[in-house]
Amino acid sequence: MGRPAADTLAMLQGKTDDGPRWPRGQKFTLTAAGLAAHDVHRAAVLEARGVGRSALDAGLAAWAAPLHVEPSDGLVLTELREKPRGLADLAHAVEDAGMSAAEVRASVGRLVKAGLVDPVPLASQTPVAPVTDPAPLPFRSNRWG
Repeated sequence: MGRPAADTLAMLQGKTDDGPRWPRGQKFTLTAAGLAAHDVHRAAVLEARGVGRSALDAGLAAWAAPLHVEPSDGLVLTELREKPRGLADLAHAVEDAGMSAAEVRASVGRLVKAGLVDPVPLASQTPVAPVTDPAPLPFRSNRWG
């Protein structure tokens, strides 16, 4: 069994400076702005298809600049398109694209700061409605009446 990559181990231990620390099990979801940014990102990728790598790089840079994110952050947006995901799940999903766990954590931090992604409230963070006493049952003198 192989040893985990150093950046994965550092992310799990919370010892990197690549973005904010998130609670264990924290998931993230796209905001309405994130969904719109995803659609523009997808259009830029499709437009550059078949033209060449330089056209793709230029299109992604043009997409990222006004949002104050990095061009590679679009990959994380794409992974969040279908369902909320946690950092470990995102890191696993994009590892084949060459994105490290530390880069995913930094990307999520930028996307949250830009308002494109929101953390999903954890169960421990959701307020619980207070239990109220039920209305008293009417008094009956016997069981037949």
